[in-house]
Amino acid sequence: MLEITSTPMILVAILGTVGVALPILSIARGERGSNSFYAVIAFAALAASIAYVGYQFVTGDIAPSAVFSDDVLGDDAFGGFFAIAMLIVALFTTVGSFNYMRKRNSPAVYYSLILLATIGMVLVAYSTDLVMLFVAWELMSIPTYVLAGFLKKNPSSNEAALKYFLFGALSSAIIVYGISLAYGLTGSTNIGEVVRGFAALDASLMPLALLSVGLFIAGFGFKMGLVPFHQWLPDTYEGAPSPVVALLAAATKKAGFAAAIRVVVLGMVALNLDWTLALGIIAVMTMTVGNVAAIMQKNISRMLAYSSIGHAGYILIGLAVSPHTPLGLQGSLYQILNHAVMKGAAFIAIAGIVTTLAVTNIDKLAGLGRKMPVTALGLVLSLFALAGIPPLSGFWSKLVLFGGALDAGSALWWAPWLAIAGVLNSALSLAYYGWLTRKMYFEGEREKRIAEPKSIMAVMIFASVFLVGFGIYPEPLIQFVEFAAPVMP
Repeated sequence: MLEITSTPMILVAILGTVGVALPILSIARGERGSNSFYAVIAFAALAASIAYVGYQFVTGDIAPSAVFSDDVLGDDAFGGFFAIAMLIVALFTTVGSFNYMRKRNSPAVYYSLILLATIGMVLVAYSTDLVMLFVAWELMSIPTYVLAGFLKKNPSSNEAALKYFLFGALSSAIIVYGISLAYGLTGSTNIGEVVRGFAALDASLMPLALLSVGLFIAGFGFKMGLVPFHQWLPDTYEGAPSPVVALLAAATKKAGFAAAIRVVVLGMVALNLDWTLALGIIAVMTMTVGNVAAIMQKNISRMLAYSSIGHAGYILIGLAVSPHTPLGLQGSLYQILNHAVMKGAAFIAIAGIVTTLAVTNIDKLAGLGRKMPVTALGLVLSLFALAGIPPLSGFWSKLVLFGGALDAGSALWWAPWLAIAGVLNSALSLAYYGWLTRKMYFEGEREKRIAEPKSIMAVMIFASVFLVGFGIYPEPLIQFVEFAAPVMP
């Protein structure tokens, strides 16, 4: 039986209670309910959730990563790791929305949708049953469809929401089909039992098992932004409200990877399949397409959208080699945590720029380093961390990730080439990160400083301290990742 004192249930209680209460409070307070009132309540709920999960890690009151559980929800370090990463991004989104939503309608509904989407993401991370995973997946997706189209009078926002919804519905249908095949073959929806059932399948049924795993890869690949399931992503990121894009790029993608690790990678091991080469090819395609396309963009949101696609390819390197080296999953998890902060901060910086200057074209960001110095510095540090420049935290996660590919070279002759592709793509990403930095700091004349939103500055300061601090002293994060990484069966 699922215990109500388990971590996922407590997080659901905190976030769900506040998420449901906000619209009710809005009705009760009427016009007296200000944006700041609802933002502070949502912030408090997210902060309390992070504090609760973090306290468990600090005190050691959390089980090691078991991945499999007899219940529908696990309560282990793996789920807690992803919960912290996604809660941090949700907190960024809430803080970054403070100024963005100041003069807009329905703030209570907006923050409620963020909390409800966060519940879905957290439950995806803890899910150890395919039906529970699908329910959590939809609970995550449906609020984000609404958030993407929250600016209902904006045609770009409507287009973003429509494309996101159509691809999301297709993704959900594919996942359901994969679940139905898995249940038909094994008689269970528990992920552990499905994996064990796949391992004991008769050879004549193996093609159906292969189809099931392939459907999961396609379904989860939508949220992860893997090539060729990435077509929706640039348009959605460009049209959706800027703070919401931080949630989509830095949090829902992580939920996709959490599901993929539990289902796809471990299922691949159980089937004793050599899918590593296929995942490696997808990783190289994804990072290359993302980085090459990013160079050609003039809109900063689209540029970072393609950059986000490229980073999905980096993370997939670790999953591709995970059956042959423990550094594979450790590198992926390390990059996932760093990416949550780096990409989340980058899109919150864009939200601050849009709120203050109402521009998204890169050419119009000339002199931003003098006009908005704190926002610009936070954005540049995030971009350089994404590129893996030392001494920022992103350098260490890429080092572990590419080191895992090299370590798997004894079992996979092509694995070192993944590391080479990753290094080359990281160097390629400096082309557009450097171009943006040049625009902000070396172009524009006599630019005067303007008032920056304090909420945006708070996110930038936190992200900068995180990226520089854990870049100089990465040991705590490395130990955190080693504890959270599941052991391959």
